[in-house]
Amino acid sequence: MTHRNRYPVPRMARRALLGIGSNSGDRWSHLRGAVEGLPDVVEVSPVYETAPVGGPDQDPYLNCVVRLETDLSARGLLDACLEREVAAGRVRDVRWGPRTLDVDVLWIDGETVDEADLTVPHPRMFERAFVLVPLRDVAPDLVPAIPDDSGADEVALVGSLAGSGGS
Repeated sequence: MTHRNRYPVPRMARRALLGIGSNSGDRWSHLRGAVEGLPDVVEVSPVYETAPVGGPDQDPYLNCVVRLETDLSARGLLDACLEREVAAGRVRDVRWGPRTLDVDVLWIDGETVDEADLTVPHPRMFERAFVLVPLRDVAPDLVPAIPDDSGADEVALVGSLAGSGGS
């Protein structure tokens, strides 16, 4: 006879890091709406402005990284990210094209995922200055140094979601 636990085993909260960017419409409002709509937020990096990477000609991005302490799975976090994008009116018609909101699962402590629509850690997070600079603000243990050739000198601090930026 097999006994199964009828009650789910609770997951322990752990650190998760999300990258958030916007370069279309009211960029500041899109970032604020995303952060306000995400669960378990404990810290938000300053906001940086960066040139777009790849894709068609488009406006600069505002980027930040959000640290969560959550018990959500990687799939649960992806669902939360996609909900925020839909709420901001994101349309996926041009690869790497302009977007009202882009929310990526970057890192979850102790979890690795390799699926068609979700890879954790994010496969290019350590190659992109627009991720590395704000990531270092909220997770310095993951980014002890930013490589000289990363383009970090083109990442400009523009404010914070809680304070002065984007009034």
